[in-house]
Amino acid sequence: MLVAIISYLLLRGTPESKAKSTAKKSFDWAGLVAFIIALLALNIVIAQGASLGWLSAAVLIGCALFIVSGIAFFRIETKSKNAFVDLSMFNNKTFSGATLSNFLLNGAAGTLLVSLALVQQEAGLSSFQSGLITVGYLAAILSTIRVGEKLLQKWGPRKPMLLGCYITGLGILLTSFTFLLAKEYIVVAFIGFTLFGVGLGFYATPSTDAAVSNVPGNKAGSASGIYKMASSLGAALGVAISAAIFYGLSKMQSPPPMADLFMGRTDNVGIRYAATIGLLFNVFMVVIAIVAIWLTVSKNGTKNGAKEQT
Repeated sequence: MLVAIISYLLLRGTPESKAKSTAKKSFDWAGLVAFIIALLALNIVIAQGASLGWLSAAVLIGCALFIVSGIAFFRIETKSKNAFVDLSMFNNKTFSGATLSNFLLNGAAGTLLVSLALVQQEAGLSSFQSGLITVGYLAAILSTIRVGEKLLQKWGPRKPMLLGCYITGLGILLTSFTFLLAKEYIVVAFIGFTLFGVGLGFYATPSTDAAVSNVPGNKAGSASGIYKMASSLGAALGVAISAAIFYGLSKMQSPPPMADLFMGRTDNVGIRYAATIGLLFNVFMVVIAIVAIWLTVSKNGTKNGAKEQT
């Protein structure tokens, strides 16, 4: 439901763009199959690597399958006339930067899994109570999407995209303060999730505009599809990696580094430390997104729909 609401707010009022073509094109089944196999292998390796053993035969086979399928996918897509993913669009720096940063920011969804799992396991909160911590996240996204649109009209996409990333990174950083006492952490996490939502709200519309308005009109549909696919893939892989880090490190038997910094109970320091590392991984992804925007999105941006030449 949340995704549907956000998608409606983002796309409302967007003019229809449709390529005029009467030719029947065959679907790129080979590219799709290679793509699915590669992603399934990668997801299984990430999710099951810790339990199976990173050097186990199953994990090594999964890694090999991912590499082979990934190479096959790129070879198929570069030679196909009707590619499942039009890789030529990534020749456009702005589109590439917007799509990559979108992938990374959606990957930060792992923040929700790690933080809420921590307060349920160690603070004794129910699923309903822990869910209330994220109320500010939802409210902030819904209330700031239109603000991001106004910032886009005033500044172009680059500044609001960066501002959104800065605020998102700060919010996630606050959720990583697991060294606090339980009540203090809940308050700080609530503020962090609210900032997370504000940042995503500022970022969403400018990023979508930067991606879609910088490609030729006849490729706008493909561009929006790739951009949306980056969102879904980022969220799936981000959650998987964050969970792998959290649950993998929480099984450590030896005391974690800087254990003396953690307040309150000492019997759960290992789990709290594991949560911190898992959450800081999400901060790291936001930092990479910021670098991508700095390097690829023009300072002049695409204000008023100006298109970058490819």
